[in-house]
Amino acid sequence: MDNLATEAVIAGQLAAYNARDIEAFMAFWHEGAEIFEHPSTLLAAGAADIRARHLVRFGEPDLHGELIARTSVDNLVVDREIVTRNFPQGLGTVDVIAIYQVEGGKIARAWFKMGTPHIGSS
Repeated sequence: MDNLATEAVIAGQLAAYNARDIEAFMAFWHEGAEIFEHPSTLLAAGAADIRARHLVRFGEPDLHGELIARTSVDNLVVDREIVTRNFPQGLGTVDVIAIYQVEGGKIARAWFKMGTPHIGSS
């Protein structure tokens, strides 16, 4: 895949995330995909774990990822986003760096570095 096709996979999954459409979202992930808190804390292993994790997240009424920047080299895409969330402490935003490894047109691995949530800053 070229950089544009690889970036299109990530753009599609972000659109599905923002639509809170679990079926469309999961179509972008490998069956054996893994999600990590950067650098190496495993958060979800396999499509079933990823689905369960995101079904909870998609229940947040104000969930939205705003893309700030995207860059890619070969099969790696790096996004900078500001994500609006319904945190236990209230509505807020969090800065996120997301690194995606795309294999065969689907996300095989993802790493997320989360900033400190800003409550009341949506």
